[in-house]
Amino acid sequence: APGHHARRGAGPGAAIGGFIGVLAGVFVLLIIAVNVADDDDDVEPVSALPKPTFTLPSITPYRPPSSDTGYDRERTAEATRDAADDEAEPAEVTRPETTTVNRSLRDNSLYTAGRLPSVSCPAGAVSIYNHTQLKNLILRTGQCMNRAWKPVLERAGFVHRPPGYAIAAVRGRGACGDYPQRGSIVPYYCPRNTTIYASTSAMARGSGNAIGYGQITSWHGAIISMMAHEYGHHVQYLTGLTDGWWRQTLESTSESAKLALSRRLELQATCLGGMWMRSVTASYPVPTSRRNLLYAFYSRVGDHPGYPRDHGSPANNYRWFRTGYEFNSTQRCNTWRASPSTVS
Repeated sequence: APGHHARRGAGPGAAIGGFIGVLAGVFVLLIIAVNVADDDDDVEPVSALPKPTFTLPSITPYRPPSSDTGYDRERTAEATRDAADDEAEPAEVTRPETTTVNRSLRDNSLYTAGRLPSVSCPAGAVSIYNHTQLKNLILRTGQCMNRAWKPVLERAGFVHRPPGYAIAAVRGRGACGDYPQRGSIVPYYCPRNTTIYASTSAMARGSGNAIGYGQITSWHGAIISMMAHEYGHHVQYLTGLTDGWWRQTLESTSESAKLALSRRLELQATCLGGMWMRSVTASYPVPTSRRNLLYAFYSRVGDHPGYPRDHGSPANNYRWFRTGYEFNSTQRCNTWRASPSTVS
């Protein structure tokens, strides 16, 4: 909130020394108040259109979890409450990963897992401009994402663990930084505590100069598809793809090479998000008109002139979302073997 200015002055009977002292105090208070106001009100320039998140500066390397790593020990209190309150199924004992699992970028065992099963996940009537309604939809569909991805990951030999969620009405601070970032609207996935962070008002209405997803379409499916993208980052973390990306990023000596790796990671998450939207087509539902709306939506998100090319062009965001949706195949989402032009 903008800083509140308190104005103070001297009485007519004050001594000259007191008068000067008070004026000096007022001058200091005004400087502090202006600085506070500037900190809150200034908006850094951002892309005119929103884009998916998981930006390079936010991520630190973390090894993929095993069955005894204390997976949830660093979750935020809010994320833990959300996960506990909205857990629809009893906890299950997960199998340890097989020793034959491939965690590499190009030949990951994920690519052998095939299709996501159809999942019943009716959205109902939800306004994206109502925090409670949108938050509840995000948490409910998060449970649907768990049900869809769990058997697929286990079929490929991986252990599935659900992510946490921290959903704020306006803003908050998570384990990987503020959410949303200043002047931004995008959610983010934090591998540090495997939690997805999002602001409902930023996504729906925008923030600063960044327009919200709701200014492209008021249909909640577009925002949920972005949350499916963030869940795609969780899948990447569980399968070792995040770890492989980070190692290659650290070994890269040029900024262009680092950005190219980031684009492959982001576009893969977009493809995985498209797979999940296909899995709930019948129940959510996603009729043909809504499917075409999603295609149009993804043709507008991504990297734009003047900003880092870390997420892929709008044309390639569209390409990979449509690939995930139409083929519903983990093998088709292997961006690490794709030609450079398709991940530019």
